[in-house]
Amino acid sequence: MKVLVVGSGGREHALAWKLAQSPKLQAVCVAPGNGGTALDSRLENIPITDIKALREWALAEKIVLTVVGPEQPLAAGIVDDFRAHGLRVFGPTQAAAQLESSKAFSKAFMKRHGIPTAEYETFSDPVAAHAYIDKKGAPIVVKADGLAAGKGVVVAMSLQEAHEAIDFMLAPDACFNPLGVTHNAGGARVVIEDFLQGEEASFIVMCDGKNVTPLATSQD
Repeated sequence: MKVLVVGSGGREHALAWKLAQSPKLQAVCVAPGNGGTALDSRLENIPITDIKALREWALAEKIVLTVVGPEQPLAAGIVDDFRAHGLRVFGPTQAAAQLESSKAFSKAFMKRHGIPTAEYETFSDPVAAHAYIDKKGAPIVVKADGLAAGKGVVVAMSLQEAHEAIDFMLAPDACFNPLGVTHNAGGARVVIEDFLQGEEASFIVMCDGKNVTPLATSQD
């Protein structure tokens, strides 16, 4: 059997490394992979990132399972595309991936379902965002709504820092900025939420819609 891991980071390297230990597998391919996966004789890098091209390659190679790591292809709908063509794929659908790809969506989801979360408001108008910050005071947290490779959050300890974050994230041409923040198709949007003091931790589970299997906890 051949499996495919989508991604180019250390996370995908770890997944591919572990999958390659299974005696059931004939080959583990990584698309596009990285320098580390290229050095592992048990892994094969596939230089494809386009979803359609990768799906056609997976069909031609009779890939039995695809594991998707990065947020970007998940947000772009790779799971939906692969499943629509009969491919087995592990990862959330495009709709479910919004919990990661849109902070505004995830905050609204938590509020709607009674999941505890910091008080917040969402803004696309910088004037309204600045007024809200003046009303709330500092410290306060400003988050770019879209995917930002972990760089889209400013924990502002002063009003000046918070206002500067708004100016940066809601600039007229803020479709893309030097931090790597890519806003959603609807345009620049930020989530401003209360500052909470404490320790961050992640509890990760796998779910098929009925069953839940806990994995290891982690912390950034």
